[in-house]
Amino acid sequence: MSMELKMAWRNIWRNPRRTGLTISAVAFASLILVFMLSFQFGCYETMINTSVKISTGHLQVQAKGYLEDKKMRQVIRDPDQVATRLDTVKGIDAYTFRANGFALVSSDQRTYGVVVTGIDPLGEAHVSTIQSLVRTGRYLTANDAYAALIGAPLAKNLKVDINDEVTLLGQGRDGSIAAAVLTIKGIFDSGMDAMDRNVIMMDLQGFQDIFSMGKTVHEIIIIADALGDVSRVQQDIRDQLSGKREDTDLAVLDWMDILPGLLQGIQMDLVSGIIMYIILIIVVAFSIFNTFLMAIFERTREFGVMMAIGTRPSRMATLVMIESVCMTLVGIVAGIIIGSLLTLYFQQHGIYIAGTEDILKQYGIPDRLYPRLSLISASAGPLVVFLITFVSSVFPALKIRKLNPVEAMNHV
Repeated sequence: MSMELKMAWRNIWRNPRRTGLTISAVAFASLILVFMLSFQFGCYETMINTSVKISTGHLQVQAKGYLEDKKMRQVIRDPDQVATRLDTVKGIDAYTFRANGFALVSSDQRTYGVVVTGIDPLGEAHVSTIQSLVRTGRYLTANDAYAALIGAPLAKNLKVDINDEVTLLGQGRDGSIAAAVLTIKGIFDSGMDAMDRNVIMMDLQGFQDIFSMGKTVHEIIIIADALGDVSRVQQDIRDQLSGKREDTDLAVLDWMDILPGLLQGIQMDLVSGIIMYIILIIVVAFSIFNTFLMAIFERTREFGVMMAIGTRPSRMATLVMIESVCMTLVGIVAGIIIGSLLTLYFQQHGIYIAGTEDILKQYGIPDRLYPRLSLISASAGPLVVFLITFVSSVFPALKIRKLNPVEAMNHV
């Protein structure tokens, strides 16, 4: 095998220009795949973290069935006890409580049906970006029992502004009438139309008083230390709750359960990206195919002489395959190294897209996007390049087995 390897390495440099161009094509394809996959994964991580920190969190603890049918009576009966267990789970950055109810909200001129969400202002600031999304007025404080935050489109529809009052009318958990007058303290704009048009936020204690909730809540919102820790943290929380008889009616959901639309959007974008990458790889594969097909035509006389002196066709085919592997590996290694260095640079400094900072800021997305280099992004693309280019060299190698020694030696 060492002899074949030496011969293969010598043969691929018999035409340095063609070999250099082929290796460059493989290296460029590998570089692009490493960088673009890392950039895609980095953008996905930013999108997910931005979305979950606006409203849902990485994880939620809820009553079973509450996600599908948000009934007022499906509550976490003892949130403080659950919180005590959450404090023992590693990988949780922060958590807070929320309660939700449906109500009619009226201004002097108009009435709309809305979702009223009770939040702990201090805890909410650690798990969501809603505080930074307040465009007019201010965020809630601990003393704002009957104050509210309202989405900009809903405020426009109700024709209300800061310090205006709205009347809330709904049904409490025990079936009683839930009614209150709330003062608008802040108007937010999250960029999520469903939230901005349909949600009013108020202090959790005030919500519990108005809707006869007692100390119960509907959701515990959890932020993990990192997106990659979500699955492990989810399982650890389930383990903490599974042994407690009183908590068997609780479900631990991750962001994929809560935001299936976001997951589907990422999957669709990834599929479209993969199609473009496959096209790029096919172009490189044709380059490899053309290189070795031309090499075989040029070396047909050489192969005929080798067969005439007793060299087996299978050995010559193996030699050509080794040449293909050597050339491809050189290009792939070079592409991975350059692509990884380029990705690491932008992972530290970010990629600034001019003219988009105002739009991105509205959605809580930073004005610089950061690729994320990982083992998958650094190896998946180059591995596919290797497999496809290897397969593309099989046909030229098999062509050697069909050569006739006499005709090959007379080939011009």
